[in-house]
Amino acid sequence: MIDVDTLVHARWVIPVAPRATVLERHAVAITNGRIVGVAPSAEAGQLYRATDVQTFDDHALTPGLVNCHTHAAMALLRGIGDDLPLMRWLKDRIWPLEAALISADFVHDGGQLAALEMLRSGTTTCSDMYFYPDASLRALRSLGMRAVAGIVAIEFPTAYAADAEDYLRKGLATRDLWRGDPLVSFTLAPHAPYTVADQTLKRIAVLAEEIDLPIHTHVHETEDEISESIAKYGCRPLERLDRLGIVSERLIAVHAVHLNPHEVQLLAQRGASVAHCPASNLKLGSGLAPVAKLLAAGVNVAIGTDGAASNNRIDMMAEVRLAALLAKGVAHDASAFSAQEALESATLGGARALGLDRRIGSIEIGKEADLVAFELSSVETQPLYDVVSQIVYAAGREHVSNVWIAGKPVVRKRHVVADSDGSLEKTLLASVSAWQNRCRQVLLTSGAV
Repeated sequence: MIDVDTLVHARWVIPVAPRATVLERHAVAITNGRIVGVAPSAEAGQLYRATDVQTFDDHALTPGLVNCHTHAAMALLRGIGDDLPLMRWLKDRIWPLEAALISADFVHDGGQLAALEMLRSGTTTCSDMYFYPDASLRALRSLGMRAVAGIVAIEFPTAYAADAEDYLRKGLATRDLWRGDPLVSFTLAPHAPYTVADQTLKRIAVLAEEIDLPIHTHVHETEDEISESIAKYGCRPLERLDRLGIVSERLIAVHAVHLNPHEVQLLAQRGASVAHCPASNLKLGSGLAPVAKLLAAGVNVAIGTDGAASNNRIDMMAEVRLAALLAKGVAHDASAFSAQEALESATLGGARALGLDRRIGSIEIGKEADLVAFELSSVETQPLYDVVSQIVYAAGREHVSNVWIAGKPVVRKRHVVADSDGSLEKTLLASVSAWQNRCRQVLLTSGAV
């Protein structure tokens, strides 16, 4: 027999790769945080001797969900700018609040609030784009999450940095600080073409090659963004990014709502990924991304929640269902973005975009054991004919019972392990209340409410 740390038996194991595979009554063997075996449960007991054996008779086991785009700290701004279009939302609410309140403490508290929500909905990896990335990493890692921090670049000053060069310098210093944590990685994160100058974008394109990082940026989110780019630069934003060397296999194009056929093909030819954030796009009135066309062209599509300020939920389960349904409606094709494809986008697709697909995103031998167990015995998930469809179309975050990251339990029986006694949540909610009062005061003083 082979000694292993953990053996997880489940009614169904959905490895994601190979696609359209569902393994019934299988077990996953884990040692040192990695998957070392996947075998029928009847055989696994003969093959492996585990220190910890867990059995989930009414559960499906999937890879951990990868939130490919969010602003974790903006959980503290949930609901504060509802029912406003993007630029009014930014200029009248978000930017004034950030100018008044942004700090390492704000980012840390908002990051912990977001992490609790994400873990409970099966998200094991969070790709964050925000100021004070060290504070964000401390928050996410304090609860056990795998974190990808954006090295933000933007031209205007904040409390965090003075200019684009300062943002990059501080972000790179944070990367050096966290080199020793195997669950932390980075992206280069220029905010958007309309907030980042050519010189900065050129530098980021070169830097990405030098230090081997993805480039994570908002692009083609609104029609106004495109018309303003044409007026200022004589071309659409994606064309400008391509001229500056940004559009490559490293690019994670966040939103990518307004794409013409040439741009879809450009993303495919360059090997770029799209981080699709359907709830945020709908809530801000930005539009509907052409997901079916992207997939047909061979573009890797990942899924992100965006921040709670423009979504209100940091819930990948809700996002996956919405993404699958919207793709069908936009394409007028019920077969577009199938349940299998949607689950793959939320797991392996996100890992691929972030350059982590050799480590996570599927249940395969050699990969790190980021796993989610969905309990499917409740009224809302019965009867059950197709387990993948049931997860995507019927289940929700309330069905997530257990979560593991690199083989370590982080959610057990719907309770976050790092807060087993509830004391962290209690303290955090007191801090959230204080931030809420400060946000209200800023808006009252500015005349925004």
